Amino acid sequence: MLLILALLTGAAGAGIADWIAVKGRIYTMDAARPVASAIAIKGNRILAVGEDLKAHTGPSTRIVDLAGATVLPGFIDSHGHMAGLGESLENLDFRAAASVADVQRIVAAEAARRPKTEWIRGRAWDQTRWPGGRFPTAGDLTKAAPDHPVYLARVDGHAAWVNRKALELADINAATADPAGGRILRDGEGRPTGILVDRAMGLVSRHIPVPGDAAVERRILRAAVECARLGITSVHDAGVTAQQLAAYRKRIASGDLPVRVYAMIGGDGPLWREYLGKGPETGEHLTVRSIKLMADGALGSRGAAMKRPYSDDPANTGLLILNRAEIERVARQAVAAGLQVNTHAIGDRANREVLDAYAAALGGANDRRFRIEHAQIVDVADIPLFAKYSIVASMQATHATSDSRWAGDRVGAARLEGAYAWQRFLKAGVRIANGSDFPVEEANPLPGFHAAVTRGGWRTGESMSREQALRSWTMEGAYAAFEENEKGSLEAGKLADFVVLSADIMRIPAAEIPKVKVIRTVLGGKTVYP
Repeated sequence: MLLILALLTGAAGAGIADWIAVKGRIYTMDAARPVASAIAIKGNRILAVGEDLKAHTGPSTRIVDLAGATVLPGFIDSHGHMAGLGESLENLDFRAAASVADVQRIVAAEAARRPKTEWIRGRAWDQTRWPGGRFPTAGDLTKAAPDHPVYLARVDGHAAWVNRKALELADINAATADPAGGRILRDGEGRPTGILVDRAMGLVSRHIPVPGDAAVERRILRAAVECARLGITSVHDAGVTAQQLAAYRKRIASGDLPVRVYAMIGGDGPLWREYLGKGPETGEHLTVRSIKLMADGALGSRGAAMKRPYSDDPANTGLLILNRAEIERVARQAVAAGLQVNTHAIGDRANREVLDAYAAALGGANDRRFRIEHAQIVDVADIPLFAKYSIVASMQATHATSDSRWAGDRVGAARLEGAYAWQRFLKAGVRIANGSDFPVEEANPLPGFHAAVTRGGWRTGESMSREQALRSWTMEGAYAAFEENEKGSLEAGKLADFVVLSADIMRIPAAEIPKVKVIRTVLGGKTVYP
């Protein structure tokens, strides 16, 4: 396909560009020409990349002077949640809260302006950043909002903090049993404390009014605009619904979606069965060819499934949400239908369960590109299995820097050897696709790039080189979505998706990387930011 495009557009040596950007430092991710100074665009594709592109200049060709600015392939976030990001931009954000009192002040102010009984929603609280590091209680929230049901998701999205009104509406009390794959935290007398982990969150969240089509569409568009502002041109949306797919299609038809989406179906159900029947759906703006499964919870809420008990909670080994047999069944379905399986696994037990399930369905080396999402705590002995079965590690660099303060307490020194172990994976021949897991972490990929190359000074032997980091945010993300022939590098014939930065992240001091700004984001040859 690329050869045909090259001949049609003149990428092989002829053709007139619509516009050419010159005098830049362009990192192409093309081994044959790693750095260039000019790029020519025709339509939505790259016509040529090089130094002197006068042969592609005509009377109507527009010349853009980059004035030495840095150009990179558009960032590909290989694991984000678009509707969640859009919702987080509308709801309360507690990322900066330094104590329970901070949360109480924000919730109380919100309660004062809302009608009584209306739900108050928010996310991104993190008790590990607060004095004492203990989980808060329903009573803390009830003091701030006694008449409103309150539901606040933890920063990792795997625990919820609710008030007494919410517990009452959901009829959760001392007699309520823990659901499979979930846990209701309790006090010494067995009463719910107000913290619900993983599938226990659904006991309350199912009582929250479901957003309508207009709200979902609004949130997805808002998230897409935010991604464009941050230099992200493609997102792998980790767990979509039929309603969200409809919203994407509507925005694409309107021509105003400034990002490409690789959508993972959110778990086994009617939508998955629909695609099992019809196979992959591919397109320049929306592709649906994978399913997102959940094997366990998160490390911060001690829901990640571990082979041995948590070092700081000896009675707890976490939560296995899906077992090997369940994952293997879906994996075999996917193989038969030509679809991909991407499974959330954070703890070492969950990772091994997924690896074994995949192995049974895949049999050996292959081009199915099954993925494990996060792969945070992996038994060192299990890492070679990723390569053996051609499994992509879809990892998020900022999880390492966010978790570094307490990860050692959770799992102990020995298990840290396989924690966020990027170099161990790379040396084993495993492909790593990077991302943010927004809105769990910031959507901005520059802190993610910085985390990849510095790890915030924590266990730096596992840091990526800048070239490895850039590859993980571009070409490997494209590969993980079967799109490496369309995007991920700046080469003739590929989609003209790129970002212009205020400074050269490949050469400036590492400490300066998070300060770099996006000057321009280009999607398919058109500027989508600013």
